[in-house]
This record gives sequence, structure tokens and C-alpha cells, in this order.
Amino acid sequence: MAFGTQDEIDDVMNEINMTPLVDVMLVLLIIFIITVPVMKHSVAVDLPRANSTPQDAKPDSIRLSVDATGQYFWNEQPLAEADLFARLAAEGRREPQPELHIRGDKEARYDRVAQALAAAQRSGLRKIGFITEPKPQ
Repeated sequence: MAFGTQDEIDDVMNEINMTPLVDVMLVLLIIFIITVPVMKHSVAVDLPRANSTPQDAKPDSIRLSVDATGQYFWNEQPLAEADLFARLAAEGRREPQPELHIRGDKEARYDRVAQALAAAQRSGLRKIGFITEPKPQ
């Protein structure tokens, strides 16, 4: 029960169906009609003006090391214990203050590291940290 002959079924359709094309174009036209006035009518905002100043450079960091014998080192240079507080106090008065990184040898006596920490606190340094090595996994 075919509705047509075999020749009619095998014929290639020579016309393009325009209905889906027209539907898509109408939808796009409606979208553009709605969005264009919204883009032209923006809210007028008077933004404040600010003077841009360059950011301050990151402050220096000081590496205070305590070796296994209890000797102090200031940025890898040997430092006498008597000069420790004077150096830390001079750095505490600087603006901006440098960061103090304390590296204590694991064989060093704890009181040597605690003395360095106490001297740093008395000198007014606010950014003090400890450098350690992570445990091997």
C-alpha cells in the first residue's frame, strides 16, 4: 500500500523547506529587538577618582641562624651574641620592618633559639617566623 509509485519515492526533493529557517530568524530578530535598547540605556555612574601610587616594595627578610654549637649567623655572616640585640633593635626601628626568619639547628640548645626569639621581641620586630624542613614521606 504505497501512496505513490516507486519513481516518486526515489526522487530527490529539489526545494528547501523554508519554515524552520524563518522560525529561527524570527526568534533571533526578537532577541535583538529586546537586547539592543537595554545595552544603550545603561545607568550613569560617576566613579570616584583615585591617585594611584606604586605599592611599596616587599620588605627585606633577615635570616638569623643558630648552628649546633649555639653560634649566631646574620644572613650567613657570623654574629657575636653581644651584637645580637643591637642589630635586631636597629632593624626594629626601620620602616617598613623586615621579616625575621629564625633557623635553628635541630642539635642546637633550645635556650639559644629562645634567647634569639626574646631579643627579637624586645627589639620591636613584629614579623617573626621559623624556618623548618618538612618531614620526608
